Amino acid sequence: MKKTDNHYLKEKIDIRLEVIDLVDNPMILECFAGRGVLYNSIKNIKKINLTSIEIEKGKYKGSHLTGDSFKYLKSIDLTKYNIIDLDAYGIPFKYIDYLVSQNYKVYVIVTAIQSGMGKLPNKLLNKLGYTPEMIKKIPTLFNSNGIGKLKNYLYICGINTIKGYFINQKNYFYFKLN
Repeated sequence: MKKTDNHYLKEKIDIRLEVIDLVDNPMILECFAGRGVLYNSIKNIKKINLTSIEIEKGKYKGSHLTGDSFKYLKSIDLTKYNIIDLDAYGIPFKYIDYLVSQNYKVYVIVTAIQSGMGKLPNKLLNKLGYTPEMIKKIPTLFNSNGIGKLKNYLYICGINTIKGYFINQKNYFYFKLN
């Protein structure tokens, strides 16, 4: 999959502004900061409190945490955040699954991109009832319609409302965990 930083930038910013307007005193944890393009644009429009994480040292200019964002997610106090942003390459299923399992009350912003028949996380497929044997036997059969499968997973978890932009296989959306 070719990585395209901030493709559909307007839509990505719009969805974040929409979520920011839903909370008082936005406290945001950005798990994939990249170069900081999204929230540097937003800081010019809205007052936010932001903690950014970027794995690549030197990529992000400014104050941030450097390292594996999933390790940070599991080790810091997430209760102080009312927005968690997962603008990842691919489908950030393990992040979503972790947040769901912890019962946090938070808005989650997600970028979920599946290229062609790109592989879906086995744990996602397992949670939808596909066995490892099934997946191994005919993997391409179970890797189609990734966003549909992710929506099904969210529905099983009690999340029946997601809002956003679904453009081909590039999906930018948010939902609220209660």
